[in-house]
Amino acid sequence: MLSRNSLNFSGGPGALPETVLAQVQQAIIEVPEVGLSVLGISHRSDWFASIVRELENNIRLLLNLGENYHVLFLQGGATQQFSMIPMTFLHGNTRPAEYLQTGYWSGKALPQAQREGPVKVVWSGESSGFSRLPRNEELNLSEDAAYLHYVSNETVEGLQFHRVLGNDSAPRICDMSSDLLSKPCEAERFALIYAHAQKNIGPAGVTLVIIRDSLLANARSDLPEFLNYRTQINAHSNYNTPPVFAIYVVLLVTRWLINDIGGLEQMDLLNRQKAERLYAMLDSSQGFYQARVEPHDRSLMNVCFNLPTPAIERQFLEGAEAAGLSGLKGHRSIGGIRASLYNALTLEAVDRLVDFMFDFQQRSKQ
Repeated sequence: MLSRNSLNFSGGPGALPETVLAQVQQAIIEVPEVGLSVLGISHRSDWFASIVRELENNIRLLLNLGENYHVLFLQGGATQQFSMIPMTFLHGNTRPAEYLQTGYWSGKALPQAQREGPVKVVWSGESSGFSRLPRNEELNLSEDAAYLHYVSNETVEGLQFHRVLGNDSAPRICDMSSDLLSKPCEAERFALIYAHAQKNIGPAGVTLVIIRDSLLANARSDLPEFLNYRTQINAHSNYNTPPVFAIYVVLLVTRWLINDIGGLEQMDLLNRQKAERLYAMLDSSQGFYQARVEPHDRSLMNVCFNLPTPAIERQFLEGAEAAGLSGLKGHRSIGGIRASLYNALTLEAVDRLVDFMFDFQQRSKQ
């Protein structure tokens, strides 16, 4: 029988694997090899240094990263990266950075970049209510842009790119906060990838940044040390007190992905099964459940939809909560319903949601 925590459909923080939760429970009392609670182990200890090394290696293994990439575990969430990236790579640059505005979170990144240098919005989905993503022929991308920035998966609207954008001339920078480690990734086609952890990777408090050596060659060097990628690289993500607990949990999640799941190809197969079952429910409901976005741009991570009226949506959410299906309320900016299917959410949990949706639709007809 599933526990209530296993039925977390929230857009974030997402569910953690049950095996990881059991290990975390033990570690809060005592990490066996240390004899202390993980909440009280020094970030300057040999134990924590070994945790960071293993986690770096696990990320490299999962993403097939070469030695020309650095793996960092930073603070400040993706929001800090919205500023840190243009501060480092756009400030003082005469060549504009190219940004895609595909939804809520890519829109949040724009004003921070505009504070630092020239920005060109090469495509915006605002006029369509962010119901679709651009086709390749709609993108006129420059080969000499400072960089190309986009969000791989928009959690609010339920949109996901199923391809890599851009050419290999301008550096690709991507916010993969909500789909990194959910499927195989052509990581070496990107100059920088960032992802805050509270979706598929671990709990809130740590942000994964993957950065290619060549991108740093002409990077600004006069930033405060905390905001300087080179400083963080030289300190092995331990420049100041890092989120030890969050980093440890991310390590446990990567071990789960490697040893229990069998890698990102297998994780992708599981995630596709979950999404297919839920979208099949929407598509067979004769319009009772109305998907927000065009089918070819549907997210495998965040399934967003509406019901016939706001009143029926409120009844749906009340009934779902009573049935132990938590976190289904859509983002405050657009409302509706959102079911997030991050890695640790099980196929059984999706089946229970689909069963509830079918029963709710039948009751609504009476």
